[in-house]
Amino acid sequence: MQAFKNFRSYFFRGMAALLPTILTIWIFVQCYIFIQGKVSVHINTGIVKLIRVFSSNWDEQFLKDFWVYGPGRITGFFVAIIGVCFIGAFLASVAGRTIWHYVERNLMRIPLVRQVYPYIKQVTDFFLAKKSLEFSKVVAFEYPRKDTWSVGLVTGTGLKKVSLARATDFLTVFVPTSPTPFTGYVIMVPRTETIELEMSIEEALRFVISGGVITPAEHLAFEASRKEQEKQTES
Repeated sequence: MQAFKNFRSYFFRGMAALLPTILTIWIFVQCYIFIQGKVSVHINTGIVKLIRVFSSNWDEQFLKDFWVYGPGRITGFFVAIIGVCFIGAFLASVAGRTIWHYVERNLMRIPLVRQVYPYIKQVTDFFLAKKSLEFSKVVAFEYPRKDTWSVGLVTGTGLKKVSLARATDFLTVFVPTSPTPFTGYVIMVPRTETIELEMSIEEALRFVISGGVITPAEHLAFEASRKEQEKQTES
């Protein structure tokens, strides 16, 4: 029985160590297969047609064997990657952002797409966009009730009307949910009722994703010091 428990413990420990690496490699492999099979092949076919336009001396089957099925097919992959970079550069411009916002607005009018697209966009934006720039600091505050503390990411000051009505400064705080921090809710908290934490945005997100298991380094050091003091007191 003990051997079975050890086996199970070692197995899950090994899976926990290997799974992130395996999934990361799998995602990149799938991306490569998709680009090579759905995009690159059309780019290489276009290269073959372009060569045939400027020179009729080349054998078409030889060109296909080299560019579409042979060593030259990697060219289409790199062209596709460069194309994505150009699209990213264009979308970073004012004209590009305007056009893309127009496209997104029209996508949101399609019945089935508008039920799926916003959530996929949330996930991709969280992993690929520089979301950390949107948060200024990490705070703790009593929520959802007194003596119960939550960790939140400050996104800015509170709404002006609320601050004027209560005659106090408010902070707008995004409270991420565990284990998917790209979802959550936004609340406004009086500035005086928050405690600024000495932890980075990345540490806060790791804390939320892990359900509180992965704590910041200073907290671990504090816990180690506290346990050491307890041992000295007991002895």
